[in-house]
Amino acid sequence: MVEAPVYEAMAQPVVGYLDPYFFEIAAKVRDGLRQAFGTANPLTIAISGTGSSGMETAVANFVEPDSRFAVFVAGYFGDRLCEMGRRQGAQIARCEKPWGETFSDEEAAEFIQRAKPHVVAFVHAETSTGALQDGKAIATAAHDAGALVIADCVTSLGGIPVNADSTGIDIAYSCTQKGLSCPSGLAPFTASPRAMEWLHGRKSPMREWYLDLRLIEEYYDAPHRYHHTASATLFYGLAEGLRVILDEGLEKRFARHCACHQRFVKGLDAMGVAMHVAAPHRIPHLNTPVVPAGVSDVAIRKYLLDKHAIEIAGGFGPLAGKILRIGLMGPLATPEHTDEFLGAFDGTLRHLRA
Repeated sequence: MVEAPVYEAMAQPVVGYLDPYFFEIAAKVRDGLRQAFGTANPLTIAISGTGSSGMETAVANFVEPDSRFAVFVAGYFGDRLCEMGRRQGAQIARCEKPWGETFSDEEAAEFIQRAKPHVVAFVHAETSTGALQDGKAIATAAHDAGALVIADCVTSLGGIPVNADSTGIDIAYSCTQKGLSCPSGLAPFTASPRAMEWLHGRKSPMREWYLDLRLIEEYYDAPHRYHHTASATLFYGLAEGLRVILDEGLEKRFARHCACHQRFVKGLDAMGVAMHVAAPHRIPHLNTPVVPAGVSDVAIRKYLLDKHAIEIAGGFGPLAGKILRIGLMGPLATPEHTDEFLGAFDGTLRHLRA
């Protein structure tokens, strides 16, 4: 759900992509994103594109042809990182587990020591499974090996702590339509000074022009050299969305998501519905219950939409038909909305089982 003040902000008159007011708004966005990412990185911006453009920016800029790219894969977006690395001509090393599982500190360290990578990537909050991966041990082992660390924070940013600096993440990207409660269309992105120093010394040519961070950096920073036509409207919305988040306070927002998650799981437990991901590793604002026996995910989703105007997602890949994906984030993460969904879900299951 999009926050109501975001819609209002997006109704402002459009200014040009080189207008001083645009860069004033962009500066507010950059400051807010630093706080949300938990970083002091100067290069913290919003890429013009969806979350996938953030992923491709990370891989295209920092994964060179013939370099060793190590990826932790336990869901769809780990797979996508591998595919993007393959298209850059990298040597891919996969540490793989079934969708919904996470990697232990020991598994992470052993894999990185064996792979000897130049770049390591992991998915902090795997959208396809609902699993949350701690990145501290991954980042520590990667830095010990001299590698850069990429983190996919598409689902986590704005919903739970990312703590990019204290975790040791060099490059992180996200989207605007999940934890930040804004429309899609921008990809929050941050890169550490260490990563940018490496990038400015890169020897091989970039294959992509539009996502070349060195060009984008010159657009958002002085001399504000034209690179692309950024959407003032989307920046208005993101700036307001970040204001709403920071006015509430990040810690309060994170606690609110966790409290609603606990209420949600307790309600499902009373219905006899299990969660797909083990308790210590669940994304609190993206819940993935197992589809109950005797009913289909398609029937559940159709009935909720037709009778209650509630839209939820199903699983895909190896989890197709096996799980549901239910977001309780931003303005939806309240006890009232949680109870509203639980009531509708319980009624749906009773109807389908009758």
